[in-house]
Amino acid sequence: MGSTGFLIAVGGAGLLVVFLFFYFVPIGLYIAARLTGAGVGIGQLIAMRLRRVRPTSVVNPRISAVKAGLDLSVDQLESHYLAGGNVERVAFALISAQKAGINLTFERAAAIDLAGRDVLEAVKMSVNPKVINTPKVSAVAADGIQLIAVSRITLRANIDRLVGGAGEETILARVGEGIVTTIGSSESHKAVLENPDIISRKVIDKGLDAGTAFEILSIDIADVDVGSNIGAKLQIDQAEADKNIAQAQAESRRAMAVAQEQEMKARYQEARAKVAEAEAEVPLAIAEALRNGNFGYMDYLQMRNLEADTDMRHHISELSEKGGTPETT
Repeated sequence: MGSTGFLIAVGGAGLLVVFLFFYFVPIGLYIAARLTGAGVGIGQLIAMRLRRVRPTSVVNPRISAVKAGLDLSVDQLESHYLAGGNVERVAFALISAQKAGINLTFERAAAIDLAGRDVLEAVKMSVNPKVINTPKVSAVAADGIQLIAVSRITLRANIDRLVGGAGEETILARVGEGIVTTIGSSESHKAVLENPDIISRKVIDKGLDAGTAFEILSIDIADVDVGSNIGAKLQIDQAEADKNIAQAQAESRRAMAVAQEQEMKARYQEARAKVAEAEAEVPLAIAEALRNGNFGYMDYLQMRNLEADTDMRHHISELSEKGGTPETT
């Protein structure tokens, strides 16, 4: 019984060792690396497991690189994996660069990858330039006509400036600014419509790819449309503003005139009141003059006749203005 238990314990321990061996050493991957000449030691595979590195993420890219004629060591690939990089894309980028005759070292490719750039896409853009379209850019020529332009930019990645260089957004912003400046400096929108390549020439001569991760190969104007007459709209808006100002000033003058009229009416009423008050004192003054002998009775009658004659003449003039005839009594 004791020997049977011992054998069972020994068998269990053996199975555990075998399981641990196959866990730490992927035999299929080990054999594939050996057969392709990209041999990886068993100790290296075990060390990868202990460092929590997936062996397939390091060994498979090494196999591809060795088959392409590149000597990438396990330590290089494992270090890049531990740094958070994409080992597979770096390896494929180096293979593509070698086939295209581009001088790209592993250190440079790893730095580009860790900087957040797609190093494989950058190599592809170096071989096959990329075409991007700008959004519609609106600008106003000197004659006030708005033009809406769309351009196509052909870019080639600059491997040496990928780390720290500006991206496509900067290129689009600079090209848009150049289009606006070129159209705005044109004396007439017709000149731009007749010869749209003046935009391309002036924009590309500005060196807009400086400080970016790309090289601008060409800028082609895809379409130019005529927009609104901005100059006329501005003139209309200015005329409307001037009209509103003139109306406000006229309203102010009218209000002042009304106020002055009301003031004159008030003064007139005040004057009439004073005249009425003075006229009320006239009979008293005449009576006083009659009593004192300073004013004769015949003089009084003559004054009344003069007043009656004046009233009659005033009445006749009013009837004449109305087109009537004076009634005879």
